[in-house]
Amino acid sequence: MESCNCIDPQVPADDLLMKYQYISDFFIALAYFSIPLELIYFVKKSAVFPYRWVLVQFGAFIVLCGATHLINLWTFRIHSRTVAVVMTTAKVLTAVVSCATALMLVHIIPDLLSVKTRELFLKNKAAELDREVGLIRTQEETGRHVRMLTHEIRSTLDRHTILKTTLVELGRTLALEECALWMPTRTGLELQLSYTLRQQNPVGYNVPINLPVINEVFSSNRAVKISPNCPVARLRPYAGKFMPGPVVAVRVPLLHLSNFQIYDWPEVSTRNYALMVLVLPSDSARQWHVHELELVEVVADQVAVALSHAAILEESTRARDQLMEQNVALDLARREAETAIRARNDFLAVMNHEMRTPMHAVIALSSLLQETDLTAEQRLMVETILKSSNLLATLINDVLDLSRLEDGSLQLEAATFNLHSLFREVLNLIKPVASVKKLSLTSHLASDLPMYVIGDEKRLMQTILNVVGNAVKFSKEGFISITAFVAKPESFRDARIPDFLPVPSDSHFYLRVQVKDSGSGINPQDIPKLFTKFAQNQSLTTRYPAGSGLGLAICRRFVNLMEGHIWIESEGIGKGCTVTFIVKLGIPDRSNDFKLPFVTKVPGNHGSTNFTGLKVLVMDDNGVSRSVTKGLLMHLGCDVTTASSSDECLRAVSLEHGVVFMDVCTGLDGYELAVRIHEKFTKHQDRPLIVALTGNTKKMTKENCMRVGMDGLILKPVSVDKMRGVLSELLERRVLFENV
Repeated sequence: MESCNCIDPQVPADDLLMKYQYISDFFIALAYFSIPLELIYFVKKSAVFPYRWVLVQFGAFIVLCGATHLINLWTFRIHSRTVAVVMTTAKVLTAVVSCATALMLVHIIPDLLSVKTRELFLKNKAAELDREVGLIRTQEETGRHVRMLTHEIRSTLDRHTILKTTLVELGRTLALEECALWMPTRTGLELQLSYTLRQQNPVGYNVPINLPVINEVFSSNRAVKISPNCPVARLRPYAGKFMPGPVVAVRVPLLHLSNFQIYDWPEVSTRNYALMVLVLPSDSARQWHVHELELVEVVADQVAVALSHAAILEESTRARDQLMEQNVALDLARREAETAIRARNDFLAVMNHEMRTPMHAVIALSSLLQETDLTAEQRLMVETILKSSNLLATLINDVLDLSRLEDGSLQLEAATFNLHSLFREVLNLIKPVASVKKLSLTSHLASDLPMYVIGDEKRLMQTILNVVGNAVKFSKEGFISITAFVAKPESFRDARIPDFLPVPSDSHFYLRVQVKDSGSGINPQDIPKLFTKFAQNQSLTTRYPAGSGLGLAICRRFVNLMEGHIWIESEGIGKGCTVTFIVKLGIPDRSNDFKLPFVTKVPGNHGSTNFTGLKVLVMDDNGVSRSVTKGLLMHLGCDVTTASSSDECLRAVSLEHGVVFMDVCTGLDGYELAVRIHEKFTKHQDRPLIVALTGNTKKMTKENCMRVGMDGLILKPVSVDKMRGVLSELLERRVLFENV
């Protein structure tokens, strides 16, 4: 500000300059006075401004400055001392306020600067929040696309649909120019172009799987940017200078294909990945963003999951189809087997009856002829016929037993019998043959061997006879010994029977039978073959008569049914043989020890028993069989009447008849005839004994005979001795059922 001397006279000044200073001071004063008004307005409107007192101080400074300039207007002309005093006072106040304001600004400016710093920090934070919000929105958008793609991909479990849908949805979501999937080949050494987005029919060319770019992608679980010029990125031919856009590739995990061989996929693959290649449009400056790469990675994982489910479904479907085919084949095989079994059983039943009927004639007539006066040569021929016939009958029985054993229809019949008597009977049957060959036959029964046991006597006796019969047949000279004793628990640990683990009990025991001979022996390597049906020891058949090859096979099955085990030992040809078997037998209740069990048997020989005057009626629709049976009975002194039909038999039967023999193999006529005979004779003691004479060995035959009240069942063929024993047993016990 300009000063003036109030004492000295006014120095003349240029009028023009004075005029400009005067006008300037006026406008300066006007401006100074307007600024406080603006500050007052700002303070009034700004409710959060923290420095109001500073503004008040600054407003006072401005007002004083304006007042100084306003007062200065009067100093341009001669003025009084009062004006000078006022001017001085204004300047002093202005100086004080100016200094105070300057000092205050020294303290206020750092605060204002910190406020500015906070403002910048907040602006940066706001910018970061904006970026995060944008990222969240991008992630939400990516998640929405992932959910949409996952839903589309996993809406089906067809492998081809999954892969094609993946390419289509990725192409639509990311606006791709091309998208392709490379699958491993069967050898696992190459990748084959299998699916593409734009081409309906992929070209199907291959690239080696050991390329560096492929190894790089397979070694990372992230999407990898690759060169557009690499082999897996060249999905279509490009003309001129045209180049595809940015390319990324990602691996798609596959199931271990050694477990799931799917269509043309490899059975075993060292690389368990497929390769997905994605290409952006080339006509834009667009690049791959992070969220897009994350989207591709997530989709690749979802495709892997969907493919695993599809693979399991395809494998399950194929397994189900195979199982259904197997079930159909098994059902067909079962029906065919059942048909074959029924046909075989029907054939065996018919052949059994049809073969036993002529055998009945041969054996019966041969036995009758044997009891006549014959020359030595004739007797030898008759005995040969009889032996051959018995051998053939045994073969028929063996075939039937084997058939029933194989189809499971043969069941053991448990009954109480005398074990010691069984061995004595075996000796009585074998001794005549052994004596002819001059073989020493001995038997030893242990002292602790029970007298009475529970089991199937017929099958046990058949097994022993088969084993001993083989020993006699294949022994030219020497001895045969039969030893029987109770098997001790420690003997079950025999190394020769490792799979045989019996359980001892108080209600049963294990019988061990050992048959040793000094015969021809067997090669150790041939022993396993002996238990095979129709198998024979070739080293022996050239020197001894050959059998059917069924005996030991049937014995083994009988022993297995009796929960036992059988084996053969021999040191070689010419060194004899030992056959051992163990079977399980029951122990009768001690309360019945003194009750002798009744076991019906067909006695073997009753000497010269005569049945003169016994009236017998024979009913058989087969004329030859009827005549043979009549001849047997007449040879024994019976008065025989024959009938060829049920009606004829019913008319002929009377109170005078003691026994009626009838064939029941011709259907139900025989059973109905038995019922009608019962009805004809009201008193039981008046009616004759009714006995079925049949060649049918089915178990139901015996059951049907017992059901209709028959008194006995005899199986053909029948010799003179057997018929003699049958009549003796019938007249003595009034009942006789032969085991079938």
